[in-house]
Amino acid sequence: MSDNAKAFDSRMIAPALLDWYDRHARDLPWRTGPEALRNGVRPDPYRVWLSEVMLQQTTVAAVKSYYRRFTVTWPTVESLAAAADDDVMAAWAGLGYYSRARNLIAAARKVAEASGFPGNAEGLRALPGVGEYTSNAIAAIAYGEAVPVVDGNVERVVSRLLALAEPVKSAKSLIRETVAAMTPLDRPGDFAQAMMDLGATICTPKRPACVLCPINDRCTAFLAGPDPATLPVKAPKKERPSRLAAAFVAERATDGAVLLVRRPPSGLLGGMAGPYVTEFSSKKDGATGEGAAPFSADWVDCGTAEHGFTHFLLTLEVMWAQTPHGADLPPGAFWCPRERLAGEALPTVMRKAIAAAIPDAFNSGKI
Repeated sequence: MSDNAKAFDSRMIAPALLDWYDRHARDLPWRTGPEALRNGVRPDPYRVWLSEVMLQQTTVAAVKSYYRRFTVTWPTVESLAAAADDDVMAAWAGLGYYSRARNLIAAARKVAEASGFPGNAEGLRALPGVGEYTSNAIAAIAYGEAVPVVDGNVERVVSRLLALAEPVKSAKSLIRETVAAMTPLDRPGDFAQAMMDLGATICTPKRPACVLCPINDRCTAFLAGPDPATLPVKAPKKERPSRLAAAFVAERATDGAVLLVRRPPSGLLGGMAGPYVTEFSSKKDGATGEGAAPFSADWVDCGTAEHGFTHFLLTLEVMWAQTPHGADLPPGAFWCPRERLAGEALPTVMRKAIAAAIPDAFNSGKI
């Protein structure tokens, strides 16, 4: 443990932070704010869980519209559990990380079968797609369990409070222990959300507003240096590899329907649909050129479509053709009428490929 961590006194963090949160809490569609809690309104575990799953690796701004759409369409976990997989995946399209959507469906069905959510972090961790952060966030916010809730915002706040001289990745245990020590037995959910709000609005990655911070008198970096804006210490970035594959966008001559192929349920973009794409991964390229096409046709080169995944960059060579009568279609293939294409559960990379081949395919200008 660093000398700063040993000297750090966490006892007054929660009172000062909660006082600030009572006055400045963000108004978020999934949040039960301090005033509502004082009036006896309790957070709905379903909505807390849904928002936390959506917020994994996604911004608050991006999630708001998805959250509202989901809760209007499926207002309870039971209604989500009864939904068709394709409907949920279509509603999720654009949020990325599609394994989260598959886990969301599986978890909803498990909760519905059990007639309710587990009431503590340990039980919540048994749900598909729910790890330590998500289980602790739900347990603290929905059930008042005093468990440490540590997301990226909280990691940044604690790195500055302790003036940590090491990257977050190597200090995770220390950060978690510090948050656990700060978390009050009463109002742990509000404390967790206050820490998140502090990181999102004041203790920001760039140009933190330290003079406005309610706990700056406890912040080692603010009081003694280094400059809080230089923390957390950044680990050296690994260069993302570039991968190449081919996408074959086929159109039915009679009505303009587009051929889509359902991918296998597991793996990258598992269970999602798109044009036929040669098999690729973060470690290997897919086949390219007309010889990799799923069937013989007069394929036309339409240029490329590029997309960034978390661990690699993908360039798709895009080919287009009208499907000849009697073509032997690949497994999992189906025809999607043009008017239904925009509402289909298509990952962004697949929409980019289709738009490269058929510019007016989605008739909206947005992909």
